[in-house]
Amino acid sequence: MRVPLNWLADYVDLPAETDPHALAAEFAAVGLEEEDFFGPEITGPLVVGRVLELVKEEHSNGKTVNWCRVDVGPEHNEAQDDPKDPQPGPEVPSRGIICGAHNFVPGDLIVACLPGAVLPGDFKIAARKTYGHKSDGMICSAKELGLGEDHDGIIVLKNLGLSGEPGDDAIALLGLDQVTLDVNVTPDRGYQLSMRGIAREYAQMKGQSFTDIGSPTVAEVNAATDDGFPVVIEDSNPINGVVGCDQFTALQVTGLDPAATTPFWMQRRLIAAGMRPISLTVDVTNYVMLELGQPLHAYDTALLGEEIVVRRAQAGEKLTTLDGVERTLDPEDLLITDRGGKGGKIIGLAGVMGGADVEVGETTTDVVIEAAHFDPISIARTARRHKLSSEASRRFERGVDPLLGPVAARRCADLLVELAGGTLSPATTQVGQAPEPTVIELPVKRVDSLVGVDYTTAEVTGLLEGIGAGIEVIGKDRLAVTVPSWRTDITADVDLIEEVARTGGYDRIPSIQPAARAGQGMTEAQRTRRRISNLLAADGFTEVLSYPFTNDKRDDQLRLEADDVRRKHVRLANPMSEDLPLMRTTLLSTLVDLVVRNQGRGAKDVALFEAGLVSTSAGLPEGPGPRHLPGYHPSDDELEAIYASVPHQPYHYAGIISGNAEMPGVWGKGRKAEATDVIDTVRRIAALNGLEVTVEADQIAPWHPGRAAKFVLADGQTLGHAGELHPKVCENLGLPARTVGFEIDLDALLAQEDLRAWDGALSTYPVSRQDVALIVDAELPTQTLAATLREGAGEELELLETFDLYTGDQLPEGKKSLAFRLTFRAPDRTLKADEASAMREAATKLAAERHGAEVRS
Repeated sequence: MRVPLNWLADYVDLPAETDPHALAAEFAAVGLEEEDFFGPEITGPLVVGRVLELVKEEHSNGKTVNWCRVDVGPEHNEAQDDPKDPQPGPEVPSRGIICGAHNFVPGDLIVACLPGAVLPGDFKIAARKTYGHKSDGMICSAKELGLGEDHDGIIVLKNLGLSGEPGDDAIALLGLDQVTLDVNVTPDRGYQLSMRGIAREYAQMKGQSFTDIGSPTVAEVNAATDDGFPVVIEDSNPINGVVGCDQFTALQVTGLDPAATTPFWMQRRLIAAGMRPISLTVDVTNYVMLELGQPLHAYDTALLGEEIVVRRAQAGEKLTTLDGVERTLDPEDLLITDRGGKGGKIIGLAGVMGGADVEVGETTTDVVIEAAHFDPISIARTARRHKLSSEASRRFERGVDPLLGPVAARRCADLLVELAGGTLSPATTQVGQAPEPTVIELPVKRVDSLVGVDYTTAEVTGLLEGIGAGIEVIGKDRLAVTVPSWRTDITADVDLIEEVARTGGYDRIPSIQPAARAGQGMTEAQRTRRRISNLLAADGFTEVLSYPFTNDKRDDQLRLEADDVRRKHVRLANPMSEDLPLMRTTLLSTLVDLVVRNQGRGAKDVALFEAGLVSTSAGLPEGPGPRHLPGYHPSDDELEAIYASVPHQPYHYAGIISGNAEMPGVWGKGRKAEATDVIDTVRRIAALNGLEVTVEADQIAPWHPGRAAKFVLADGQTLGHAGELHPKVCENLGLPARTVGFEIDLDALLAQEDLRAWDGALSTYPVSRQDVALIVDAELPTQTLAATLREGAGEELELLETFDLYTGDQLPEGKKSLAFRLTFRAPDRTLKADEASAMREAATKLAAERHGAEVRS
């Protein structure tokens, strides 16, 4: 918000010698941080001049210039110094200046910049020879002085409503010596986007009394009448149960002078505040918006229908806004339309920008002034949807005072009557009612406990009254605080406490370092994640993060079945990219993109892993979940319904190896990654966390049907899958053939009992090892056979290892040989060879009964 200090001085006692940098520091102390300064940019002599003579000269380049003699005052006029350029007479000293503009005549008062001056942009003025004359200065336009974009002609003081005498200081006359302070307004303090709001902050900061020019009890407002311009609010699509427009004020001004122009003082303030003067009616609406904070709009009555209708857009409707852009509207967009008579058109995008059809023009004599109050969420969504941030939308989406509409409309109408000679019609439209004020109970002791400053009741009362709140003492050290209408950000007692701390001065709050609480260390989930991540990093994997957004096409590339639960995505209402509107259900779906990217940059051997959340809409109720207004506390049943509408988001680990698992070197040729690499990785993850898993062959996308494993936990939950990716999946995604990967569900892992705890004594007796090779069906999983051997061997079996697999010609077709090493140890004695052999034979006997296993000699 740009704050011209001379404008601020209209509402508060601002000393003329105020240091703007010191003022910025004071504002920062109450939350208004300084962004920039816009101060005097012109140095040197800039004076009022009177044109004494003007001679038009045509030159060979086709340009006609004016050779002028200008009286710039006794202090700056020079005696005749060039016989070729005689002065009008010795009794009238002057300066000779060349000027290319033609909008002035002899006798006009203009602004002359004399040699030695420096204009904005470090443009230095000096006497120079041009067009056959010595031009001793420059006659200035508004653009050259930084007063606007008009460069079609020079400044003529009478056209600005200004006067003076030759030699007068034009810098002071034009307000070019004023300073504008630009402050950063936080999104929750929309009231500060006005001179009214900034003035209130200054008055409280300095302990001054403040007369609120925007209060209906201070300013003059029109009472509603039955014959006001008809306005109807039809909101068929309220957002969160809140209608888009709850109040609408309309005043009518007739008989405006179309030729009336914006006075210079108003133009100067608009420019200083960062806005471009356009026309008197538009400038007045902008001026009042900057002054009070209420956006306004003026419609040409002659172009309006018989009534104004506020409604939501229909699908496919279009509107050309004042910036000349045709926009396709969304059913959530709130519109200002008209109907009846010449009506039946969209005349504005409510709270954002008006339409071109009823724009005030050069022939407008009668206007309808709109001062409405719109829902911040509706306006914010419309502005972002159309990428159309305006001064109006910035204020509405931050919250506009609901009581301000009638005041601002009357202020705008009065200025139009004063400056354009119009007549304010007594017919006044008031649709809707302002909300009841919010009352919050505040214990003063709670202020002390939260802020750490010992405030008195009187001090808290004074500080809150300074922000415009009403105070009633309802008990010992207890206040009932009526929140001011413009403070939509204050909804609870902590917001009031924040205001006490802010306006009372942040420098009063002591800086005391609190004693650290005794920590309990990491949670079990955090320790588990650290163990797994360390294991993967030690195995050569690099941790990465991918964006969790995907699309239906990726499901097809992964060859997921039509009924696969992983196709049940959560769809984003406002995705970052229309190409990626879905939340991922599997980490592999986004991790593969990083593998492809790294390989595209020359990394041919890649091992990446990612840990993160996935989301699924499986089990969610149809339609959106329950919604409640801010500040409402749901009941237990409502909370249960809310939680039921939240997608399930388990925490997963996934990894991919592409290329070599063991790098080539002097030690050998290296080895390509295989399914067994990632299967072993998952087994070791389970073992690291004290879990036993059953490994089963599985056929599930996106893995190869014959080279994939499923891991089942003790309680029957699936931990995850690992193996080689399907050749078609690799082809679809641009991955090298034989790429392998894994994905596990960490939440399922954490739900298991940790078996690492040891509740017995370590045996000090030696082990006895026995080897056995068994011939079984080739389809029998090794894991199944090992579990049978472990069961048959008994409690003295300490370790079972698989050390050989043979499938050669010496075996019958469809058979394989698996060799196991069984390690036995007794806790209370040294096992004899016969005892160990008996245990081994018991194990092989059970394997023969269950699986038809034969001992291979």
